[in-house]
Amino acid sequence: MPSDTHWNPNQYLKYSDHRLRPALELLDRISIASPNIIYDLGCGTGHITRILADRWPSATVTGLDSSADMLQKARTESDEIHWVEVDIDRWTPDPRPDLIYSNATLQWLTDHHILFPRLVEFLNPGGCLAVQMPLSWTAVSHQRMRETLGNGGEGGRALGTETLRQTVARKWVEDADVYYDLLTGSTTHLDIWETEYLQILTGEDPVLEWVKGTGLRPILNGLKDDERETFLITYRRRLREVYPAKSDGCTLYPFRRLFIVACV
Repeated sequence: MPSDTHWNPNQYLKYSDHRLRPALELLDRISIASPNIIYDLGCGTGHITRILADRWPSATVTGLDSSADMLQKARTESDEIHWVEVDIDRWTPDPRPDLIYSNATLQWLTDHHILFPRLVEFLNPGGCLAVQMPLSWTAVSHQRMRETLGNGGEGGRALGTETLRQTVARKWVEDADVYYDLLTGSTTHLDIWETEYLQILTGEDPVLEWVKGTGLRPILNGLKDDERETFLITYRRRLREVYPAKSDGCTLYPFRRLFIVACV
C-alpha cells in the first residue's frame, strides 16, 4: 500500500495551528481543578497530550491511539506520558479516569449511542468527558468527496467498492441535540456548543492537503492505485472550483466543529 494511505503524522501536522485551536478551546472549558488520572483518546502526534500533562503536572497521563506511526511521533513529545496502542472502541480504562479528553477522534467510531454513555460510565465521581468532533459531513469539500467517489471515474462511473462508498456516506457525527439526549440523564453538568472557523489556508491545493490528513483517508485506503490517481485528479479540480484562491493567494475554508463537556 502506498505510504500516503497510512496515518501520516507529517501530513496531519500541516496547518497544525488550525488543528490546535479547537483542541485548546476545548481544554479551556474543562473545569476540573486537579484530575489525577487523564486519558487522551486518539492522541495522534501527542502534542495535545503533552499540553494536558503540562496543565496538570501531578496527574498520570496516558495517550491512546490505534496508529503505531502516530505513537512513534508522540513518544518524542514526552517520556513521562504513557503511550498505548489500542482501539478505543475496545478500550476499558484501568485505573478509572477523572478526565477523558478526545480531540477530533470519536467521529471515526460508530454507534455513538453506545459509545458516549459508556465513556461517561468510566468516569470517577466528579470526572469529566471532553470531546471535540468535526462537523464536516455537510461541508462542500466532503460533499464533493462523496460525489467524486460516486461519479469521478471515466464516463462518470463510480470508483471503489460499494462497501467503501457506503462507509464514506455515513454521517460521522450526529446533531448536537442527539448528544444532549444521550448524556443529560447521566451527567451533573453538560456543555455543548458548535463553532465555525473560517480557516485561512495557504499553499497549493490547500483544501485537498487538509482533507488528506484526516477525512480523505478512508478513500485513499480503499481505492486501488489507478483509481486513487483518477479520484485525486478529479477531486482536486472540483475543490479548486468551489474553493478558489483569493487575490493574495490564500484560500478560505469554512469548517464547523462540535464540542461537548460532560461532567458527572
